[in-house]
Amino acid sequence: MDSIIIQERLVERLLSPRTQAQRSHPGKLKDHEKQYVGFATLPNQVHRKSVKKGFDFTLMVAGESGLGKSTLVNSLFLTDLYKDRKLLNAEERINQTVEIIKHTVDIEEKGVKLKLTIVDTPGFGDAVNNTECWKPITDYIDQQFEQYFRDESGLNRKNIQDNRVHCCLYFISPFGHGLRPVDVEFMKALHEKVNIVPLIAKADCLIPSEIRKLKERIREEIDKFGIKVYQFPECDSDEDEEFKQQDRELKESAPFAVIGSNTVVEAKGQRVRGRLYPWGIVEVENQAHCDFVKLRNMLIRTHMHDLKDVTCDVHYENYRAQCIQQMTSKLTQDNRIESPIPILPLPTPDTETEKLIKMKDEEVSTICACASWMLELESRESLQGCPIEVVLRLPLLCPPVGSWGGGQG
Repeated sequence: MDSIIIQERLVERLLSPRTQAQRSHPGKLKDHEKQYVGFATLPNQVHRKSVKKGFDFTLMVAGESGLGKSTLVNSLFLTDLYKDRKLLNAEERINQTVEIIKHTVDIEEKGVKLKLTIVDTPGFGDAVNNTECWKPITDYIDQQFEQYFRDESGLNRKNIQDNRVHCCLYFISPFGHGLRPVDVEFMKALHEKVNIVPLIAKADCLIPSEIRKLKERIREEIDKFGIKVYQFPECDSDEDEEFKQQDRELKESAPFAVIGSNTVVEAKGQRVRGRLYPWGIVEVENQAHCDFVKLRNMLIRTHMHDLKDVTCDVHYENYRAQCIQQMTSKLTQDNRIESPIPILPLPTPDTETEKLIKMKDEEVSTICACASWMLELESRESLQGCPIEVVLRLPLLCPPVGSWGGGQG
């Protein structure tokens, strides 16, 4: 970590206008100091902060047993994630269901820390009846989206753990003539939720011409069934030619034909990772033998951040919008249940409505005045035997007629 910071500071000093001015014109240093603000060092600040915080990446591997998923993952990251793995026999696989197993390992390379999570799916595609065998996998991906959505909507958003699946490596058997029905249904069930990267497993079982034909067949079937696999982003116009050539090769090589190996063999006086056969040696990192190096470059060196961006900006945003829409519709439905009669906003009364309301008020006032006048007459009739002085003072004791409703009787 300290060595990286020292290198950054050295590069910053060498590339800064102050240093260049000091080399070329030592006497004019103060003029360049006035012109140099310093925001050109912002990328270095972001780099230091990112290196200090570390990175995380979640990779899912799926495919039937025996296609070399575990071996390829160990070859990609030069680690052993399956030390305690137990291999099942044919009888035990009959009753096996699809499981979700997570392996998390912290990897450090040149001061950069990566928290790698491998999500394995043992049991997928191994049963006699594989109807909806992908359901536990889609449920797991949705659960990670839901957990992230809850954490993001909570009060403490400072340390949110991102366990969303950023990429799914799907292993296709090399022994068929393209995609099987379970392959098509699996990718169609997941292509809206995760970045799918199809791989042709155990490519050393095929000769180069067979690999080319199988790749073309798989690409045609992916287009035919409308499967949305991960699309490499277009290169910017300011990229160098080497990067553009590498990007073209990646796009032409998909789906990648890969080979994995955890053993080191000797070939032409050099020790390489590969497989030893009676007819020769297959080198894992030899691009003439397989696409392992292209897959590793794409997955780790060039497109890891883009995989995370697509997961966050596309797949998670689709899930988030769907959740908000469901919550809104449910809330509206609950309000309708609690209030059977819809409460509509009162309209603003116009001139005719105001005149009608005024006429009704005057009619009510007239009726009230008539009623009070009749009560007064009845009270006078009941006082016929009283002295004349009491009868003459009676109107003074009663309230005026207009006070009942504001009208005249």
